[in-house]
Amino acid sequence: MKIIYFLLIPFLFFSCKKKQEQTQPEVMNISESVYASGIVKSKNQYQVFSKVNGIIDELYVKEGDFVQKGQPLMKIFNQTSRLNTENAALIVENTAINANADKLKDLSITIDLAHKKLQSDSLLFLRQSNLWTQQIGTKVELEQRELAYSNAKTAYQSAILKYKELKRQVNFSAAQSKKNLAISQTMEADYTLKSEYTGRLYSLQKEKGEMVNLQTALAVIGDANMFSLELQVDEDDVVRVKIGQKIMVSMDSYQGKSFEATVYEIDPLMNEKTRAFTVKANFTKQPKILYPNLTVEANIIIQTKQKALTIPRNYLVDDSYVLNEKNEKVKVKIGLKDYQSVEIISGLTAQDIILKPAK
Repeated sequence: MKIIYFLLIPFLFFSCKKKQEQTQPEVMNISESVYASGIVKSKNQYQVFSKVNGIIDELYVKEGDFVQKGQPLMKIFNQTSRLNTENAALIVENTAINANADKLKDLSITIDLAHKKLQSDSLLFLRQSNLWTQQIGTKVELEQRELAYSNAKTAYQSAILKYKELKRQVNFSAAQSKKNLAISQTMEADYTLKSEYTGRLYSLQKEKGEMVNLQTALAVIGDANMFSLELQVDEDDVVRVKIGQKIMVSMDSYQGKSFEATVYEIDPLMNEKTRAFTVKANFTKQPKILYPNLTVEANIIIQTKQKALTIPRNYLVDDSYVLNEKNEKVKVKIGLKDYQSVEIISGLTAQDIILKPAK
């Protein structure tokens, strides 16, 4: 009984052994591509950030709303900003030319008086000079008239200079206070956040009464109808990607379907964390319904060849050989490759039979 059992083992082994799979090269079109993954993005999609710190006082929109460029989204409350604006407005009123009209008028009167005195002292000095030429009067009287005239002239010029200086200061202060008011009003305007584009409000990440700061995004806005792709391509493959290349895109949201897109931009700076480059593309014909941040997988078509002799990739041995009918290695030269097939440039014909390598 033991001998019979021993003899049955080889028989069972060979009878259960599966026949090795085989195939023949096939003439077909083949495309070589670069794999990329990424997301769908709305055109002009951007995150809304606040330029100031504060508390959300009012929300004017809700998620899903369509907004126009310049439309208010929310208002942030800040008591200090409001008081600064009011204070700047008071300073404008106080430094305005009209508010300083009395000071200017007072100096103008001073100028008139100084001018009249100058004319009087000038006339007296002239008369005294004429008398002195006629040997009338004393030299002391002449010198006194000359000194009075000189002082009147100095006083008149000084009054003019004071008037000009006051007017310059008033004009400067008025202009400066208006600028400060404009700055305060601009800063206060920053407390009302407005949309930069016409589009759809996809996300609103804060509620009324919550604190906001300069580092936290408050909302996401983008085009409601136009979408693009933002793909990540490995640094090893990016040099093969060119603007204008065709892309075949698949999405979990549209299982079993593929969509065509075209590369329109390649960001030149690599992401050091992912070691990948961002490639942007536009749909040739985009799906009817899309949302930002949907995940996609894509194949960027590098080159395509018509009527190429191909075999399944899993029939290759060491990327350079195939197994013939006798299970012997045959060296082949390969060309384009995709995920399933590989082009055979030389070493095989369409009539040859090849065997699938055992795992």
